[in-house]
Amino acid sequence: MKNCKCGPSIIAKILVIIGGINWGLVGAGMLMGSMNNWNVVNILLGGMPMIEAIVYVLVGVSAVVMIFGCRCKKCMENCATCGMGPKPTGNM
Repeated sequence: MKNCKCGPSIIAKILVIIGGINWGLVGAGMLMGSMNNWNVVNILLGGMPMIEAIVYVLVGVSAVVMIFGCRCKKCMENCATCGMGPKPTGNM
């Protein structure tokens, strides 16, 4: 997943970073005993709970994509050329 350059991979990386920062801020706020809401997604989208839930689901799906890697043609070809991903099958 490190070298994947397709649109879904880039979006997944961005969403995982946003999710990580958000959870880090939530944890930091809790450790400081702050009663303030440091959940940035909730602060920005709190008035729209359905959209907030969709963002959380998309962050979760992005984490799964990061774990298993993108399987699109572009990423599979890129992984095959770098020697770190699955090798193409077929007769050589």
